[in-house]
Amino acid sequence: QVQLVESGGGLVQPGGSQTLSCTVTGITFKYLNMAWYRQTPGNQRELVARIGVSPEYSDSVKGRFTISRDNEKSTTFLQMRSLKAEDTAVYFCNGVNKITDRNYWGQGTQVTVSA
Repeated sequence: QVQLVESGGGLVQPGGSQTLSCTVTGITFKYLNMAWYRQTPGNQRELVARIGVSPEYSDSVKGRFTISRDNEKSTTFLQMRSLKAEDTAVYFCNGVNKITDRNYWGQGTQVTVSA
């Protein structure tokens, strides 16, 4: 059974930094293209960052967030800097099997940016 488990969410002050982690089990990690999405109440889940051949970012986080992966640890990271109130959301880890295109999701982790 494939599982994606996020960690690292919480409360952070505006202008602060936070790093999210997503550890994958049940599948060979290198077979997955990894991404981070976020969702706020009443809105659709939106892509924040994706890492395949090279990293891609949404315009709203470009220059502030960095996605990376450690294949040895089967983990992907999202480093978030200069956080703003509008970054407040539930952040979801996503993995897409490069061969089957099957999607896998984590349970989500809340990030709240507030003074």
